[in-house]
Amino acid sequence: MNKKIYLSSPHMSGNEMQYINAAFDSNWIAPIGENIEFFEKELSEYVNIKHAVALSSGTAAIHMALKFLGISKGDFVFCSSLTFAASANPIVYQNATPVFIDSEPNSWNMSPIALRKAFKKYKPKAVIVVHLYGQAASMDEIMQICKEYNVPVIEDAAESLGGTYKGNYTGTIGDFGIYSFNGNKIITTSGGGMLVSNNRVAIDKVRFWSSQSKDNARYYQHSELGYNYRMSNILAGIGRGQLTELTNRINSKKSIYDSYLKSFEEIEAIKMMPIQNYGTPNYWLSCFTLDINCGLDPIDIIIALEKNNIESRPVWKPLHLQPFYKSCDFINHNNYGISISEQIFNRGICLPSDTKMSEIQINKVVKIIKELFR
Repeated sequence: MNKKIYLSSPHMSGNEMQYINAAFDSNWIAPIGENIEFFEKELSEYVNIKHAVALSSGTAAIHMALKFLGISKGDFVFCSSLTFAASANPIVYQNATPVFIDSEPNSWNMSPIALRKAFKKYKPKAVIVVHLYGQAASMDEIMQICKEYNVPVIEDAAESLGGTYKGNYTGTIGDFGIYSFNGNKIITTSGGGMLVSNNRVAIDKVRFWSSQSKDNARYYQHSELGYNYRMSNILAGIGRGQLTELTNRINSKKSIYDSYLKSFEEIEAIKMMPIQNYGTPNYWLSCFTLDINCGLDPIDIIIALEKNNIESRPVWKPLHLQPFYKSCDFINHNNYGISISEQIFNRGICLPSDTKMSEIQINKVVKIIKELFR
């Protein structure tokens, strides 16, 4: 069988082992140790933000940000609809109610038009904006609207670490930013996440909560509800080694996107995810949409690739279409008709974007897709 071509698999650099070995040599294999301290410091310096806390997942980071903001039962939280469920699930953890916001067509991210509509209907306690597939949302417009209503912004930059918006790294523009180091992300710790902010009080509080809220006492005393959310020193070591390769990974992802863009430019039915000139994505996944009249559906391409042991996927199914969230409100970018996020979902596909892909493998993916249009 042909060697499998993955959508986006872990890519070890070889730099990780020195930090992993240091954790073993020091016997610090628990959720405490130098690797954690340095990983937090090195990542915060990379994205130019003051404070960071390493956690067990990006989901935990969103949860802790919502908890610090006092989100609770009866509150509304606005959230991008075109995203993975982890962006919204922590809202429910806090017994609050999500309101889902449609995408805009030019970036696939949260629509400022829909966001303003939502503010006319609800008074939210927070807004979670997702930087989809590595590209920043239209943050100037989104931040301006949220400032008008004095509502804090959480940036879900799980997919966009290293991406920028007008010279600022995604995750550093709002009140809180979160990153994910899941196995499929641009750098990985196998699992894990990071919460970043310029608010030291908030980060210190999250560090306390995520360590089971252990009071400063000789015995185990807990005055607040705690969580087992801290990253282990071993995984932080993997993260330190991965972080040294982040720039190279971004360059590789961009090269993959550019190859697809050039290869498909002759096929009018294929439109690559539009890249906006207000920033630089990290190109985490290369995606495109198919013209509705081209005679093919995304599943046709997915199946054709599967037959050749190549992994691809539909774009995220919007959260307002998910069975669990069917009772939640959704604010459409359009005044009527099918939403932008639903259009993208219906016609979109995520192509193999693995940084270990060879040029031969990229060409194979392209050849299989092109043959479907002949």
